[in-house]
Amino acid sequence: MDAFAALATGLTVALQPINLLYALIGVLLGTAVGVLPGIGPALTVALLLPITFKLDPAGSLIMFAGIYYGGMYGGSTTAILINTPGESASLATALEGNKMAKAGRGGPALATAAIGSFVAGTLATIGIVFLAPWLVEVAVSFGPEDYFALMCVAFITVSATFGSSPIRGLTALFIGLTLGIVGIDRLTGQARLSFSVPELLDGVEITTLAVGLFAVGEALYVASRRHKHAETLEPVRGSLWMTKEDWKRSWKPWLRGTMFGFPIGALPAGGAEIPTFLSYSTERKLTKHPEEFGHGAIEGVAGPEAANNASAAGTLVPLLTLGLPTSATAAMMLAGFQQYGLNPGPLLFAERPDLVWGLIASLFIANVMLLVLNLPLVGLWVRLLAIPQPWLYAGILVFATMGTIAAKPSVVELTMLVAFGIMGYVMRRFDYPIAPVVVGLILGPIAEAQLRRALQISLGDPMVLLQSPMSATLLAISAVALIAPFVMKGLGKLNNSDD
Repeated sequence: MDAFAALATGLTVALQPINLLYALIGVLLGTAVGVLPGIGPALTVALLLPITFKLDPAGSLIMFAGIYYGGMYGGSTTAILINTPGESASLATALEGNKMAKAGRGGPALATAAIGSFVAGTLATIGIVFLAPWLVEVAVSFGPEDYFALMCVAFITVSATFGSSPIRGLTALFIGLTLGIVGIDRLTGQARLSFSVPELLDGVEITTLAVGLFAVGEALYVASRRHKHAETLEPVRGSLWMTKEDWKRSWKPWLRGTMFGFPIGALPAGGAEIPTFLSYSTERKLTKHPEEFGHGAIEGVAGPEAANNASAAGTLVPLLTLGLPTSATAAMMLAGFQQYGLNPGPLLFAERPDLVWGLIASLFIANVMLLVLNLPLVGLWVRLLAIPQPWLYAGILVFATMGTIAAKPSVVELTMLVAFGIMGYVMRRFDYPIAPVVVGLILGPIAEAQLRRALQISLGDPMVLLQSPMSATLLAISAVALIAPFVMKGLGKLNNSDD
């Protein structure tokens, strides 16, 4: 009953007119950026961080969550209509969705994606309501060594999951951890890596790094690849409504997709890509119409889209209860929390229950808004695809620069924005993941503080990290997660040489 009482309190916050407006802005922005290929919710949240730093924390975080959910919805539109997923999580949707659009059934494909997203998002949010308080109770018993071990799990799993190579992921993480050292050491008062620049004594601003890597870096990368040919847009023909047979074939994939997406999204190395493809392969095995797969099977759209949105809700569980981001957008939302001096975790549930439960309650409202807005506005979202790329990315660069100046008017800050933008471009060019850099900058100082606290309590004995069962287990998981990719790669090479 405590969960229901907390949710009721959260609804009173989420239903305030100003917060409803923030939620509406979030879902509209999120859907728009989900539709536009290459511009994801992470980039949008990064752009808005410097602009929202003077706004009410609850309203800003509700808007960011709306952007996250909206981005997952919007990605299916381009996946279905132009076979170009706005988000990587919509890759599985494109397999059958675009075939349905070419066969004149784009309307039912968009409808099953929207309704499936609503069903999965609602069920997964109910999962957050019941799972979050239990995880908070577990986390309250953590000591500093347990928290440090938990941060190690986050570092290793994020580095191994993002990008094509664990080495590249770890390199990106190391860059972020190095940037996290910049500034005055809180324990000794010594300046570290500030190079006698007064502006660096406060450390590297998360917003400047995020905007530089995601927005400026993406704009430079897209500008360097202008020669790519444009995709052909498939018009929406016929009715948007699903037939009775479409409903019959979709409802089970919606539920199965939710069962895949929510638990995997909540794992430290989860993400949305794994559950969407698991859902697609499962629907392909269970379907009564195997001949339609590869030619436009509605189950192949319903299941992956449900898994996609359920995993988005799942990523909020470790973010809110433990302060661990498991996706690029979750990392940006963590930066949003820290912008207001808030650290997600068990203490936040005790100190600011109105904010946390208001955010969770707003997810229900965002889901309803998305369902009501998405189908009638399909024509508007499709028109967004006609915006010329030079205009779009020039606008992003202007927006990024103005936002950074508004947050911290300084030549040093603008220089850092340009430097991080160039670094973001180079990392994309050589296939290095961006998210571990942000995760390293945010979680690095926290991990350092917890490690030093644990060592102070144990009078410098490093064995304290292995004396706690929880800490020892988490460090063992980190070691396995670090070694496993290299072992698997070595076994693969061995098998190939034997052949």
